[in-house]
Amino acid sequence: MRAAEIRTAGQPPVVAVRAEPEPGAGQVAVRVTAAPITPLDRLCASGTSYFGVPATPYVPGVQGVGLLAGTPVWFATAAGMRPGDGSMAECAVAASADVVVLPEGADHALVAALGLSAVAAWMCLTGTGQLAAGETVLVLGAGGVVGQSAVQLARVAGAGRVVACARSETALERARRLGADATVGLEDGEDVEHLAQRLEAVAGPVDLVLDPVCGLPAAAALRTLRPGGRLVNLGSAAGEVCPVPSAVLRSRSLRILGYTNNELSADERREALRTVVGQAMTGALTVDHERVPLHDAARAWSRPGRVVLVP
Repeated sequence: MRAAEIRTAGQPPVVAVRAEPEPGAGQVAVRVTAAPITPLDRLCASGTSYFGVPATPYVPGVQGVGLLAGTPVWFATAAGMRPGDGSMAECAVAASADVVVLPEGADHALVAALGLSAVAAWMCLTGTGQLAAGETVLVLGAGGVVGQSAVQLARVAGAGRVVACARSETALERARRLGADATVGLEDGEDVEHLAQRLEAVAGPVDLVLDPVCGLPAAAALRTLRPGGRLVNLGSAAGEVCPVPSAVLRSRSLRILGYTNNELSADERREALRTVVGQAMTGALTVDHERVPLHDAARAWSRPGRVVLVP
């Protein structure tokens, strides 16, 4: 079979011919139909993650979609985090507990593109963030897959108003197309106070901020929250540190919450994924993605946006 191999940490994969993997105890073999290249895949392959330098060579791909004895499934792997291979191949093995049966007719590439990013957006909104009907949601990083998903899923979850924040005009236009009521663009060289003023002017008092970026945008967004408002952080695309004066937190009794998919049980992840896929099948949820043949994995590895490899 063909597979993408990480042979040296920090280098793009090389497409090679490998023997098909044999499932062990508690595992199944999946004929892969779609495998997304995610930020986690690149981070693990870089050798700079807190998981350490991965043993090479290995096949990357922490999630994928395929056929299990003819039945469409989504599956997860620990490729790059623990020894073993992932989804970027014509065939992959996964633990039975990490396989979710998909409805017939689901778009495999779209499900792969959404995957755990959309699961995270949904759980941040409805679980950690405790979104209530009619509340105002501010989505930072609206150009990414988590952000695009959150803009749409906030509406599904009952938000009264959704405001999207992103850097590029393309991302802002897409957010409006996906249902954002208003958008705010980031400006180069802008300080926290100025961005906070612009966010406040557009968003008004915000109930919930979904934050996959941290850094300056999160610091500004905190200043737009109403008393008792919540910010849920699930990433650091804009920086690892969010400078927040104590007075900002104390004066309005704000809540800063952290989220990771790693906290989900297999059942929680399965139910969230089924919800996400159901919304995609109704047309209420989509995400920009590019389908690329598996044999072009090396050239697609660092391409911006969500790339889905298809054998």
